[in-house]
Amino acid sequence: MTIEQLLIFLPAALLLGASPGANNLLAFTSATKAGWLRTAKGIFGRLAAWAVLVFLVSLGLDVLLRTSEVAFIALKWIGVSYLLYLAWQFWTADVSTEIEVPEVSTLMRREFLTLMGNPKAYLLLTAFLPQFVNDGSALMPQLFALGALYLLVEGVAALLWVSAGTLVGAHALTPLRRKIINRASAGLMGTAALLLARTEKAA
Repeated sequence: MTIEQLLIFLPAALLLGASPGANNLLAFTSATKAGWLRTAKGIFGRLAAWAVLVFLVSLGLDVLLRTSEVAFIALKWIGVSYLLYLAWQFWTADVSTEIEVPEVSTLMRREFLTLMGNPKAYLLLTAFLPQFVNDGSALMPQLFALGALYLLVEGVAALLWVSAGTLVGAHALTPLRRKIINRASAGLMGTAALLLARTEKAA
């Protein structure tokens, strides 16, 4: 990648990484309960999922999702179901007792599964990364290098959402405020599920 391409890639990747998608909303809501450090560690689950996606896309999984209606719909509704499950957990959380802080392993698992169940993430990689590939070089090494660079940018963008959630959580210690945050979190997860359900297969 040339310097000119890099100067275009980095801000574009940051805008994509910081957009209010399902994983960023999840990071925000998790941080209101778990705090900055624990939620930041949970982000590694998302980065692991991105690494898996980059590998699968380089093997041609995007072709399957673009050409197979069944594969796309199955993946989409798995993602929708998981987001609705998270929404239900937030909505029904008990606020009458001391706040239950999720374990790092739980946060990592949520981040991983949320991204892996989102077909838009697969298609994003195939629509965005190839724009910065040079025709004169081997494709696979370039995709891996671009994917690794995107992972770094995604991590930075995720930490911005974690920081915002931590600030909100610091002022939400009473049961009433915790209930409001839980219900708002459920609404965000439900909205993310609705948006994912409306996603159409790329032509």
